[in-house]
Order: sequence, then C-alpha cells, then structure tokens
Amino acid sequence: MDLVKYAVTAVLVEKRSVRAVAASTGRSKSWVHRHVQLYREGGEAALAPKKPGPKVQPGQTAPEVEDAIVALRKQLSERGWDSGAKTIQWHLTQDGVDAPALSTIHRVLRRRGFVTPQPQKRPRSSWIRFESSLPNETWQTDMTHWQLANDEHVEIINFIDDYSRAVLCSRVVKVALAADVVRLFFEMTDIYGLPASVLSDNGAIYTTAFRGGHSGLEIELAQLGIRFKHGKPYHPQTQGKVERYHQTLKKWLRKQPAADGIEDLQSQIDGFVKDYNEKRPHQARGCPPMHAWRTLDKASPEFDGQPLLAKTKVRRDRVDHWGSVTLRYRRKLHHISVGRPHRHKRVLILMADLDVRVIDEDGVLLRHFELDPTRDYQARSRSSL
Repeated sequence: MDLVKYAVTAVLVEKRSVRAVAASTGRSKSWVHRHVQLYREGGEAALAPKKPGPKVQPGQTAPEVEDAIVALRKQLSERGWDSGAKTIQWHLTQDGVDAPALSTIHRVLRRRGFVTPQPQKRPRSSWIRFESSLPNETWQTDMTHWQLANDEHVEIINFIDDYSRAVLCSRVVKVALAADVVRLFFEMTDIYGLPASVLSDNGAIYTTAFRGGHSGLEIELAQLGIRFKHGKPYHPQTQGKVERYHQTLKKWLRKQPAADGIEDLQSQIDGFVKDYNEKRPHQARGCPPMHAWRTLDKASPEFDGQPLLAKTKVRRDRVDHWGSVTLRYRRKLHHISVGRPHRHKRVLILMADLDVRVIDEDGVLLRHFELDPTRDYQARSRSSL
C-alpha cells in the first residue's frame, strides 16, 4: 500500500513521468498507470487491496435458508424446546428443505447472534459416556421439583429409557413416596415390558441401604432378576440422561401458564411427553425417541435361566384358602392351582402369552405351566403334587 501511494504521489504531485516512476519502483508502466487511474476515479479508498476471489462464495448459504434457520430457532425457543443445530437440521429436512451441514447451521446462528462462543467449556472429547445398546437395557429414574401457581410444592417422578431417551413415565405427585415408585414401575411394565436393569440416585424413595434396609423397588426388582444400579452420592452425572430430561421439561414448563393444580400440571406434562416422544427429534438418536425405542429388539431380564420378554405381564396376588390364584387372559378369568401348602402366600405371576410362572416372595418357583385358554380351572398335574 505504501508503494502504491508513493507511485501515485510521484506522478500526480511531483509530476514525474510514468516511465520514470516505474523504473524507480521496479514496477511496470501499466501497473503505475492503473493505480494512478484508480486514484483519479475513487480517491485513496480505491487503492486499498481487494480480497481475491468472487464477491459471493459459490458455497455460501442462500439467504432464504439462513432466514429459515433463524425462524426455526426463534420458533423452537419460544415454545420452550431445544433449538440446537441438530434439531434445526431435522426440522428443515422434514419441511423438504435441503438442510446444510450442522457446522453451517451453527455458523449462521453464531453470526446472527444466537450463539455465544464459550471456549472455557470442557471439550466434548473429554467426556466419558456410557449408553445402552438396546431399548429396555436400562431405565433411568429420578424425581424433580416444581411449583404450582399458588406456590404449592409438588414433585415429578420420571422414568426414561437409556438407549432411546423415550419418556416412559412423567407423573406429578404431592410428595414422592417409595410406594409411588413401585406402583408406577409396574404400570410401565404393563405397557413397555420389563427392563434388564434400572438406574437411580440414592434418594430414599429408591434405596434405604444407608439405613441398612431395602426399599420396595429394590425388593420387587430382586424378585424379577432385574439389576438395580445406583449412582455415586453427589454425582448426578451418572443419571445424566434423566437429569437432562428434567432441564428440557422445566424449560418448556416455564413457557407455559402456571398450573393451578396437580391435574392441570399433569395435563400439561402429558401433552409435552407426547410431543417429546413422537414429534421432537432427540439429538442423540436423530429421530423422535419412541421411534428409536420401537425400531430395535428389547433387552430383557432373565429368571431361572429364561428371559422375561417384553410381552411378559406381571401380576401380584395372594394364594387363597384353597391354594389357588386367579389370572385373566383375553377377558376370561382362570383359576390356577398352586397347592394348599402355599395358602395365604403372596406371589408374583409372570405371563408371557400362554407361558405362566408363579413365584413366591423369596423368588422360589412354585409352578410353571402353559395356560389352557379353554379351561377355567388349571389343575396341577399329579407328577407335581
């Protein structure tokens, strides 16, 4: 730039010839003449060096695509949903738009002021991750808090599938009790089958190991052969997936009108869970969570060397005075003989289609048989008496 100014000044101010200036600067006469002409047409600004290449890069994102990215970012944020690059890319694809790469979407958001660089954050490459390989391999569960419009405190019990991130249960209660966790667990098994393991923190509704006892859920899972895992105290990262769901749920709830009561809040959460599972793509799976849950075979626990498949139904009962329990199959009630020596015992009935197993509280198999749907009374064979 200094050499250009020198050459232009020498010609226009000192009135030296173009030939003489070219010789003294080591440049061609056409070079000196071109810069003199640029100065005459545009002044000193015209002498600034130009960036090589086309004014508009061939691969630059089209303005209408950038506008669509920004519009989706605003729309998702206003609704309380996650609005990162992966989510925006998925929505663009669903709308029939040729979505750009994730890095391009992120650059657009950063250029438009929606993303603030945070170089001080821990890099993702340093995280230690674990993830189930199949649906129902692990269910994560935790409880979180919320307030109603009248400042009344309530609690929300959540269960999610570790692999798919599908929300299996998100139930509002006044105060979360161990009995609520057991009840909700068996409600879920009627719909989704039995998990191979369950992961929770060390809250009193999940474990009483610190008091030297066993919680209701620990006892029930042990009877079913389901492994119950607990994270380290004061280390919520172990249950990171359900903790992340808490953040997403609360972010959405803050955008909604404050609920007047438990029923109102439960209605809001039910609508959220439906969209979360069926419509909203999860960044970890690239599709709605329940789609990922349905796609693969389900992991299952094993009892007595046999897997308890996803279709297995669980029912608790007490053996009556005559040594029988009842079981309903396709709306028809059947009476199952267990034996008078087991009168008044509490039992667990596991049914996978017509395969039936009756187990006592100690995990002892009392009877294993194939149900005959044509008979009301299922007697024990003489060989088992």
